[in-house]
Amino acid sequence: MPVYVLLSTLTDEGRKTVKARPERIREVNKEIEALGAKVLSQYAVLGPYDFVNIVEAPDNKTISRVSLELGSRGTVQITSLAAIPIDEFIESMKKR
Repeated sequence: MPVYVLLSTLTDEGRKTVKARPERIREVNKEIEALGAKVLSQYAVLGPYDFVNIVEAPDNKTISRVSLELGSRGTVQITSLAAIPIDEFIESMKKR
């Protein structure tokens, strides 16, 4: 199944929510699963993003729906990136 990297930045409202209820992060992971994707790993990070999530989804449409649904709440901004496993990438370069 395709893998995606979601780079998330909390809005002011999102920061308030996480500060008051940090467990909300895990609740959102369950919502992601209900939308057809699965969080494989998740990290809180320093720098321009607050979280990095590695997510599995059946296709681009599903991950677009996840990003739009979560982003429409006004608590987070998400950048979604399709990830290609390095072995697949190398093989695709050999087929030229």
